[in-house]
Amino acid sequence: MKVIGIIGGMSWESSAEYYRLINEEVNRKLGKLHSAEIIMYSVDFDQIERLQQDGRWDEAATILIEAARRLERGGADFLIMATNTMHIVANQIQNIVKIPFLHIADATGDRIKEAGLKRVGLLGTIYTMEKDFYKGRLTDKYGFAVLIPQNEERTSVNDIIYKELCLGKINSSSKQKLVTIINELAAEGAQGIILGCTELSLLIQQKDTTIPVFDTTLIHTQTAVASALKS
Repeated sequence: MKVIGIIGGMSWESSAEYYRLINEEVNRKLGKLHSAEIIMYSVDFDQIERLQQDGRWDEAATILIEAARRLERGGADFLIMATNTMHIVANQIQNIVKIPFLHIADATGDRIKEAGLKRVGLLGTIYTMEKDFYKGRLTDKYGFAVLIPQNEERTSVNDIIYKELCLGKINSSSKQKLVTIINELAAEGAQGIILGCTELSLLIQQKDTTIPVFDTTLIHTQTAVASALKS
């Protein structure tokens, strides 16, 4: 079994889900008392979030590159980063470390391609929805048309993530708001919805809507386990 290196803490709520899901998937595949071999470096999210707000992405990259280096020195065989938004600096990380880096958008894109979809809606932080590092990768590499909510709805999704889910707050009214936004994207032609923030699966599951939902947290962890168990 390969050692999975996780850059976590963005937020710790979703990092805890990563740890749980990876271990459950390893046990599902191997049985008995098997669990994953994991090294996690958890950063201080408050520092990262302030750099996000200020657009100081290179400074955030420096912090995450150091986390990646520590994981590499600690014996990780490959890396994942337990966040969608900070994949904005994924290339900078991969350019520094010598071990593979499993990109969350690639794991998700492969799963959408398997489902045969062409038009998908994307929910996430403002940065993930509006900047091109995520949407552009899905379009350029997989040929998907990526739809995002209107401006007011994007703000609502972002607030739910940072002001509620990252703090462990689960509100039924926010769930309904997200379901409404998902339905609007479906009406605009989205064939599936990407939960493009690792906290969103704390609030939205497939049972909440009839349109296919692509939970990036689950997909990313399953991809990591497949890589860890590959001979």
